[in-house]
Amino acid sequence: ALEVPDFKNALKQFQKLVEKTVTQKTKQRLGLYIEDDDEIDYDKFYTTTQTLFGPEVKDHNVKAFFRKISNNLDTRTEWCEIFGYFIGESDALSSQLKEENMVFLVSEKQQITHAVVKRQDVIKGIVKVPHLDFTVTSSQKGVLTIFNNQRKSFCSCPFYFHQDTAWITGCDFLPRLKCVVAVTERTVIVWDYKSKGSQNNCFTIRPMENGLLCVCTVTMSDYLAKDNILMGDDKGYVHLLTVTSDHFGLKQCKGKKESQLQVLDSKTFNIVKRKLHDDWVVKVKYISDLNCFGSCSSDSIHSFVLDDIKRLQDNLPVKEFSVPRGVNAFTYCGKAKVIVTGG
Repeated sequence: ALEVPDFKNALKQFQKLVEKTVTQKTKQRLGLYIEDDDEIDYDKFYTTTQTLFGPEVKDHNVKAFFRKISNNLDTRTEWCEIFGYFIGESDALSSQLKEENMVFLVSEKQQITHAVVKRQDVIKGIVKVPHLDFTVTSSQKGVLTIFNNQRKSFCSCPFYFHQDTAWITGCDFLPRLKCVVAVTERTVIVWDYKSKGSQNNCFTIRPMENGLLCVCTVTMSDYLAKDNILMGDDKGYVHLLTVTSDHFGLKQCKGKKESQLQVLDSKTFNIVKRKLHDDWVVKVKYISDLNCFGSCSSDSIHSFVLDDIKRLQDNLPVKEFSVPRGVNAFTYCGKAKVIVTGG
């Protein structure tokens, strides 16, 4: 760690670096800057900053700081931002929110310190449930967790009991049944997190024909007594699975004391599917504002599909477009009424 005098000197040097960078960016925008050996790009900015403060400075924090001063030359900055700490400024925050060119703004950081996964495991899915103020996560090796944002508490359910070596590839929340759904390569998992005490009602629907890669729930107001689940697989199919409380006997199970796992035959469920892509389906999402579902793939011809969910049950043409090397991610912005894709 730096001694206090050295740290104060480092702060002065850093402030000069920031001022020089802002001056350079200002001249560039005015067309007055002439490139020379003293030009400060991100690599030089990061190297100089790390030389001043040492390894405590992380690349992602410096990158965020550099992007901030590059995008808004008049913005106010604090040196602590390069260490990942931010000072709350209500006036500055409100003025920034009024800017039309703001895409998103993170005003504070929240860290969940509970160890919800074991070592050599990673989080594969994070889903927000706004109306319950929940955050649902799934780990690759099989831990499902619900974090209650209001109560600052969490409950989790491990699925390390799989007979195969399949990893969980995605999760979501079933709003009607109020359960968590997750998928592995050949299995659909439904977890009734509302179980009391040590009881843990878990259900697995198997076998699925192809390897499942992603999952999402369909939120439609006319489906009052059932949940519809969209899933994409490794053969280019999009599946629509319909589930009700009768499938799982949730009402009957609540009287039992012991934890239980039930394996349910997938043939007893209403599952429709349609091949929409010629490669892996890497993401599916239902966009309630458009009353449509979207699916994307690394397929260069059938890269992105956006259409009514009824198209999964017939052979009518679907709305799609092609992108070289496919589409790996997409999202919808209701305010701007645009769909953004990433390849």
